[in-house]
Amino acid sequence: MTHRYIKELGSYIDQEVVLKGWLAQKRDSKGLLFATMRDGTGFVQVVIDENVVGNEIFEQAKKMGQESSFAISGIVKKDERQFGGVEVQAKSFCAYANAEDFPITPKEHGVDFLMDKRHLWLRSKRQWAIMRVRNTIIFSIHEFFQNKGFVQMDAPIFTGNACEGTSTLFETDFYGEPAYLSQSGQLYGEAMAMAQGLIYTFGPTFRAEKSKTRRHLSEFWMIEPEMAFYDLKMDMDLIEEFVQHVVGRVLEKHPLELSVLERNTEMLEKVKLPFIRMKYEEAVDIIKAEKAVNGKTSIQLLEEDLKALNDKMASLQSDIAEREAKIAGGTLTKGERNFTQSKIDQLKNEIKDLEEKAGNIPAWLESARNFKRGDDFGGSDETVLTRMFGQPVMVYNWPQEVKAFYMKEDETDKGYAKGVDLLAPEGYGEVVGGGERETDIERLKGKIIEHELPMEAFEWYLDLRKFGNVPHSGFGLGLERMVAWICGLQHIRETIPFPRSYGRLLP
Repeated sequence: MTHRYIKELGSYIDQEVVLKGWLAQKRDSKGLLFATMRDGTGFVQVVIDENVVGNEIFEQAKKMGQESSFAISGIVKKDERQFGGVEVQAKSFCAYANAEDFPITPKEHGVDFLMDKRHLWLRSKRQWAIMRVRNTIIFSIHEFFQNKGFVQMDAPIFTGNACEGTSTLFETDFYGEPAYLSQSGQLYGEAMAMAQGLIYTFGPTFRAEKSKTRRHLSEFWMIEPEMAFYDLKMDMDLIEEFVQHVVGRVLEKHPLELSVLERNTEMLEKVKLPFIRMKYEEAVDIIKAEKAVNGKTSIQLLEEDLKALNDKMASLQSDIAEREAKIAGGTLTKGERNFTQSKIDQLKNEIKDLEEKAGNIPAWLESARNFKRGDDFGGSDETVLTRMFGQPVMVYNWPQEVKAFYMKEDETDKGYAKGVDLLAPEGYGEVVGGGERETDIERLKGKIIEHELPMEAFEWYLDLRKFGNVPHSGFGLGLERMVAWICGLQHIRETIPFPRSYGRLLP
């Protein structure tokens, strides 16, 4: 009999199949063993009946520890109550290896413990779902650019100079010469676009920031397309189409995985709509409550949000008090008491989440009131702006001082660079940054001097303006930030199989 995978079981209803995998969890009751099997493609409940497999095999199955490996043959039955909509009624069972004392149990563990056991934590249903979404994001990125006629090319990881300062670069030895791990392949992407027209790079990048925030990794993956003959508007149009394609593919392929993550997809569904676009100065007006959106200013909306959260928490606290009183009354059956206590625990967790959200709002209000025009946006500013619209927002034409030296100045808006940031809603902030590149070689030289960068390190880059100079644009997407946003994750450490961050080099 042919070995099948769990993801295929919907095509084999009422047929016998062979499955091979690992034990995620189990429970037994009067001659029946309910085992959740995982095989990498999904999870399914396997029902092992002592009357069917015999006492000896049944006892062997009962002794399996969490993450034991085994195979079964059985009949696939449709059951909408089960994860994946099916279960398998076993006819035979065969153990490969029994696992004892698996360290990650259904109880709650601390973050440090789970990170130390990352090689095992990846097996959990939540991490399984995240990694499958990540895989589809990666595939859909390649799909989008390849269908558009882009050529994938690779920028070097070793760079010979610290062109933007050494403070956040990892230095290493390159045959006796100092070298640095790349923070971006964008400058090299410009050179490759002058050869191929439309290119994208997809590779690891590194940043030596001693930061432990939820949005920082020391090693992460960047996607950086570069397009000859593109201006800023064309760049923004491509960003919008690209992000819509990626999010659309995840929504299409992963309703099950997103349900595992308890991801509310309402905001993701809005990515299908045209993105909000505005210049930096308009965005600042909105953040500072100097301009209303749909009749409300940022401060009014945030104050309403805070009141709604406090009202919701008060309602939940009242519900908890009523349920606790019922338990204290002593009139509930054991089953009713357990159910009520479980509901109380659920409500307390909900309050904890609401408290965290409410605790952020005072900082957002402070940021809105005190934002200094001309500054770059921080996380609070990005959150306030996207909260006003509830969908992705593109902010363009930034003050030149806050953008990279290679950004082109707007010819009709002096002092502003033709750059763009795409801000994701729900507090995820910047996921894409890009813009039109400076083509005037003298202005570019002036910017290199102004930023106190070594001119000799950019001779090759300046050659691109000497030989066949053309308008060109590009952007960069941080893969892990995209995964965090789409999956609705609170911390970026869950977005990559083995995260590397300040203080974390193992496993």
